[in-house]
Amino acid sequence: MSKMATMDDLFLDEISDLYDAENQLTKALPKMAKAASSDGLKRAFEEHLGQTQGHVERLEQIFESLGQKNKSKKCAAMAGLIKEGDELAADTEDTAVRDAGLIAAAQKVEHYEISGYGSARAHAQMLDLPSAVRLLEETLAEEKAADEKLGSLAEMGVNKDAAHIRATPRTRKAG
Repeated sequence: MSKMATMDDLFLDEISDLYDAENQLTKALPKMAKAASSDGLKRAFEEHLGQTQGHVERLEQIFESLGQKNKSKKCAAMAGLIKEGDELAADTEDTAVRDAGLIAAAQKVEHYEISGYGSARAHAQMLDLPSAVRLLEETLAEEKAADEKLGSLAEMGVNKDAAHIRATPRTRKAG
């Protein structure tokens, strides 16, 4: 593959990366919902799956408006974030502690997406692509809202429930 030489190349690279990231998430979110013990967290993951499918469709609209085929560029960052979430779910008992960890993992994903969509939107503005700007802004707003919802779920109960699950204090032996 040739090196990127223009802002158009960079923008296409960014949306290709986001396209792969969103497609990876459509596979990961059902597993996250299944791993959650909180009904509210399960619902949040299920709702975000629907939004994520919409994000994929918006990116496809952007490719079409650019006269490009839908193109994925392997998003190693998303693969790593998903792997961390999978490992956390596997290594944590099915309690509020797992839910607290799943929320933290999901918020890492949201923060990555917020950054990616924010940069892509800024570049679309510079390239005078109003349709892409509008679509990227819609997705960016949904990603920010998902992050806020996860934060609220954590603060309103999951983290409090998890905080009650503590290690037994160790006693010192007199020496």
